Amino acid sequence: MFTIGDFAKLGRVSVRMLRHYDAIGLLTPVVVDPTSGYRFYNAEQLRRLNRVIALKDLGFTLQQVQAILDDQVDVVELRGMLRLRRAQLEAQMTADAARLTGVEARLRMIEKEGHMNTQDVVLKEVAPIRAAELATTAAGYGPEHVGPVIQPLYPELFRRLDAASVTPSGPAIAYYEPDPGESGDAVTVHAGMPVAAGADPRYDFTVVDLPAIPSAATIVHHGPMDDVMQSLQILARWIEDNGYRPVGYHREVYLDYYPEKADRGVTELQVAVVKD
Repeated sequence: MFTIGDFAKLGRVSVRMLRHYDAIGLLTPVVVDPTSGYRFYNAEQLRRLNRVIALKDLGFTLQQVQAILDDQVDVVELRGMLRLRRAQLEAQMTADAARLTGVEARLRMIEKEGHMNTQDVVLKEVAPIRAAELATTAAGYGPEHVGPVIQPLYPELFRRLDAASVTPSGPAIAYYEPDPGESGDAVTVHAGMPVAAGADPRYDFTVVDLPAIPSAATIVHHGPMDDVMQSLQILARWIEDNGYRPVGYHREVYLDYYPEKADRGVTELQVAVVKD
């Protein structure tokens, strides 16, 4: 089982949102410690959470979402409802594009449930790495928030590395942290490239030494990062089945990256874990 904080990270939602869903009976924890009041969830509940987020982002009220889910609408009916609502969203202004991308990613994951293979997960040690990076803040941890802010960072980082005559020594990486200057759901997004060079005050980028991860549950994700939740769900299943719990946010290593052809991307997801 997962604490409410770990479950929020795996589901890419806020703890506050999960508490609200519990309060209205939309998504209740499997166990509540009678002494501490701590809430615990299991990996299976990510299925319901995915449906809640997909329906909510499509404009349904939480009351409507609960009615749909409690009536046990099957995947075929749900897909039809989502496609109908998607057609309405596509007629709206361009500003809704980011939300639509997130909805479609959740839909694809729902459609592929039952075909997830945890045998693709590898437990390994991740070596320490020195990286040149740029960082910014995203409003939330979901792909619809992270994607638009992290994508412009890499071309700018390459430009600055070239100007400083610093050559990358490996594939691009990304990692995330709670944003210290913000409250709520904001996260700090780090876009980095491995380098051999040390820090230099003349650089207009930061050089950091990322520590080793003694034990990381990893999986190679194929395709656009809009669909990353499917791979994270596989990781969550493996973590729970094997008696581990996640520590912090995950890292991403972009083994193959095609800015104009995101569907050809190959990304390794790394989640630091410890044994319960």
